[in-house]
Amino acid sequence: MARTRHYRDLVAWQKAMELAREVYLRTEDFPNSETFGLRMQMRRSSTAVPSHIADGHGRLTDVDFRKSLSAARGALNELQTQTELAASLQFISAESSQVLIDLATEVAKLTSGLLGVLSSA
Repeated sequence: MARTRHYRDLVAWQKAMELAREVYLRTEDFPNSETFGLRMQMRRSSTAVPSHIADGHGRLTDVDFRKSLSAARGALNELQTQTELAASLQFISAESSQVLIDLATEVAKLTSGLLGVLSSA
């Protein structure tokens, strides 16, 4: 597979960054008791996604890139689970939850597309 010149050119990375920014914005008003709880977990999961994509892009082999994309998919699943929990605890609104879930789903599709391209190469 011909790699893009920079990971920043990957739409999956760009959307993952958008997702991370949204998570930070939408978790800002969590209760103080969640500063080191669910709020931090959601933020860590969300930042792991673009970080794994960037890391994998910098690896020397497609096998390593696939492993990093797989880790990004795992972080997306964690984030979606945490988002559903936050909504059920009413830490975030249903609307905020849906925005995050939809963005995470979009990033997951883009990541799956990258995995498909790497698998067929």
